[in-house]
Amino acid sequence: MTPFSGHPLVVAVVPHQPELVALTAASWSRAAGGAVVYFAYVDPTRFTVEEFPDGTVRHAEIDPDGVDDSWRETQGHIEQSLTQMLGSSGVPWKFRYLAGQPDRALTHLARAVDAAAIVVGTRAPGPSARFREVIEGSVAVQLSHHQHRPVLVVPLSVVDWQTPLWR
Repeated sequence: MTPFSGHPLVVAVVPHQPELVALTAASWSRAAGGAVVYFAYVDPTRFTVEEFPDGTVRHAEIDPDGVDDSWRETQGHIEQSLTQMLGSSGVPWKFRYLAGQPDRALTHLARAVDAAAIVVGTRAPGPSARFREVIEGSVAVQLSHHQHRPVLVVPLSVVDWQTPLWR
């Protein structure tokens, strides 16, 4: 087990994700004495060519004949959003653009930076999200089964547990 105090968090982020995931990680960082938060986006349309000891990767397109630099726009958008959310919070953070399967990429980053835990958000509600989860699986579940760090799952939709399930 990696102690929480003084060890970073790895946080999975996606474009246009609700702020709650980043704000939860920032709160945890402050509670853990100002631990660094590594925000990571995993691009499934690219693959990892080389992994580096600091958790960064060199990645490439799956289609070797394609020339698509839209990943740079995605990276810029996410970094800008994080800067706006966390700019004056005092929480130290870094961003990593990863590639491939999310659970494997996040596990590699967590191992590389000796993270205490991994934070992920639930999928956005709706039938298409449920279908994708059935086909692709849940990143949180895959992480919890394939590495030893705790996984904090931040719910992104409210469930009304006040209504009884039976009547």
